Amino acid sequence: RPPVPPPPGAPTARILFLTDLHWDRQYVPGSAAACPDPLCCRGAPGQGPGAAGFWGTYGKCDLPLHTIDALLAQLPNGTGGFAAAYWTGDIPAHDVWQQSRGDQLRALRTVTALLRARLGPLRVFPAVGNHEATPVNAFPPPYVRGNRSAAWLYDAMAEAWQPWLSPGALRTLRAGGFYTAQVWPGLRLVSLNMNFCSQANFWLLINATDPAGQLQWLMGVLADAERDGEKVHIIGHIPPAHCLRSWSWNYYRIVSRFEGTIAAQFFGHTHLDEFELFYDEETLSRPVSIAFVAPSVTTYINLNPGYRVYEVAASYPGSSHAVLDHETFILNLTEANAAPPGTAPRWRRLYGAREAYGLPAAFPADWDRLVRRMQDDEPLFQLFWFHLHKGHPPREPCGAPCKAALLCALRSGRAADPALCRPLRPALPFPRVQQLWQQRRLC
Repeated sequence: RPPVPPPPGAPTARILFLTDLHWDRQYVPGSAAACPDPLCCRGAPGQGPGAAGFWGTYGKCDLPLHTIDALLAQLPNGTGGFAAAYWTGDIPAHDVWQQSRGDQLRALRTVTALLRARLGPLRVFPAVGNHEATPVNAFPPPYVRGNRSAAWLYDAMAEAWQPWLSPGALRTLRAGGFYTAQVWPGLRLVSLNMNFCSQANFWLLINATDPAGQLQWLMGVLADAERDGEKVHIIGHIPPAHCLRSWSWNYYRIVSRFEGTIAAQFFGHTHLDEFELFYDEETLSRPVSIAFVAPSVTTYINLNPGYRVYEVAASYPGSSHAVLDHETFILNLTEANAAPPGTAPRWRRLYGAREAYGLPAAFPADWDRLVRRMQDDEPLFQLFWFHLHKGHPPREPCGAPCKAALLCALRSGRAADPALCRPLRPALPFPRVQQLWQQRRLC
């Protein structure tokens, strides 16, 4: 049954969504914003132009903790305006060449404590990012024991996140970095460890199909939810189309099978504001689900800091618990860094999705129509390009090949499937489209 808008006066809920915070403990305002290293804005303060700003910097830079704190401090009505928060990982900075386990645990505990202090009683549902481990992306499957295992990380997460999660959720978190929890009556959350599908996780050379039994577990959770009449929100770090092909296609099948149970999917990782559509497997023409990919809190690379708020159908008999709209908020770094010292930064609403794109609703079919409209409506596509980069697009415009690759990506909820792009009649061969996707990836 296609989703329908809630009846007039039905309650809605707002969910705060944070991803890719990337706190850089060594960020120094006034340091060099351009450098030969993979991460800049660190080291001794310098003189002249090109210095790191107090609140953050356009370039290869992550964020100081006071910018993350300022984001949390200015949230509307404290946190009373939110029903829950989803937080999809990537806590440490991009200085991956010099990180130790101690560094990662310090970042985990510091940022978790900050969220608890600022968000108060609001329940936060975290997911594991690829930067939480060291070496980066290295997440051994649960059957790896001893010092090479990921127990050092999962145990610390369970300890830090204990106030937010149930004993059952903490048990599977310790075992494999994933869990399920009830958000409110009628709505179940599944937090996936997407590192078990990551193209950069070399441990998956041993077994890439379902290395932690996570997909099997997910099927069981969804089957129970279907039986009990619950809807499910899925959160994770790496979006499904960025995953290894076998895992990605199996996940696509699961979403197709449980399209009536999965109310929404939420991911991060790319640092950009985008989405991935899922279609029925028989014809690849009927949109059945959408994975929202929210923009990062960090500036890396060359972006404004940002965060997302989702409006969803709340708890009432027959609720779809689907996303009804979303809003994106940013900190304009040019304005913030030019303000007098001591001035609180002004986060502002960049756009609301339905208003900006003229969507009748925010269901998968509406986003599918948006992709088709953007093919022929160039001003609409340029607006999407502006929002994609959180209001700070690259100087180089998005020409025809770039546009073809981006629209193809928006239709692709699974990896390496040229059939998903054919309805757009791309002028580029699919290998060239994939090449352009790779160039676009920031982390």
